[in-house]
Amino acid sequence: MIKRVSDMQGWFARAFVAALLVLVGASFASATVLVPPGNRSVEQPGVPGASSKRTKAGGTTFEAKYRKVYALLKNDKKLRSKIVKTAGQYGIDPMHIVGAIVGEHTYNVDAYDRLQTYYVKAAAYLNADLSFQYDGEDVDDFVTRPQFADCTQSDSYGLWACRERVWDKSFRGKSVDGKAFPDNRFAAVFFQPYYAGQTFGLGQMSPLTALQMSDLVNRVSGLPRLDAGKPNQVYETIMDPDITLSYVAATLKTSIDAYRDIAGFDISQNPGITATLYNIGNPEARASALKRENDQRASNGEAPRYPEENYYGWLVNEKLPELQELF
Repeated sequence: MIKRVSDMQGWFARAFVAALLVLVGASFASATVLVPPGNRSVEQPGVPGASSKRTKAGGTTFEAKYRKVYALLKNDKKLRSKIVKTAGQYGIDPMHIVGAIVGEHTYNVDAYDRLQTYYVKAAAYLNADLSFQYDGEDVDDFVTRPQFADCTQSDSYGLWACRERVWDKSFRGKSVDGKAFPDNRFAAVFFQPYYAGQTFGLGQMSPLTALQMSDLVNRVSGLPRLDAGKPNQVYETIMDPDITLSYVAATLKTSIDAYRDIAGFDISQNPGITATLYNIGNPEARASALKRENDQRASNGEAPRYPEENYYGWLVNEKLPELQELF
């Protein structure tokens, strides 16, 4: 008898816990959950070999590269003021912009010592012979192929995101109409006339990302819309610090909105998460995948999984107190 009562108590306890988890999941599904500041991982996730190899080949270290971009921020009061102003326009914490810049220049390329160098580089693209094409086919012509017929979005972000999805599904690594296409990203194949896969400027932004953000930047900052048929304009935009900061902010804002609206997470107080998304891209697809996973976890009586930082975002959160002191 005593054993039976004990078993029943155990059953009721397990049932209560399961019901509580379901309630948590239901509450999570109907409300936005704040992702607190800081890293979820105690130790930094592994850095990709390509980044390590590139840094070693340059005769430097990640810490040295971080110190270089930190010095750029510390020594340029005007740059810090521009970051604060731009962040305010897009309704985000300046640390999101700082995190993107720091992450890119720590794990991608070295920062220049002075902001003026970026202006000089931007001017060099004004008269360069540039084109967005692959194997003689301009991207403007490429996206008129019938595979892109459903990409009718009126906003630049939706339009180019759709075209990127079509590339991945119908062209990447395939032969279409007798023409072979590389097994590589859309941005690397069509939008890097000098160095495939390389990004540029203070925000280390790809031309494709800039094209996606064009309408949002036009609405918020009043800058002219970009045109894929004018690659020099696109490259000047991502190289000029006065302009590219708006595109960096727009990219970060888009990630914050996607995770709030799709996945139900408020990531606005965690620059390491937004930096991670700036690094890996496709925030809407990633937010959708996280929502599907958490819907399944809720149906199994499991607690939701929070967004997590990668190696790049981990560094941003780790260095955040030091970076915040500059502002």
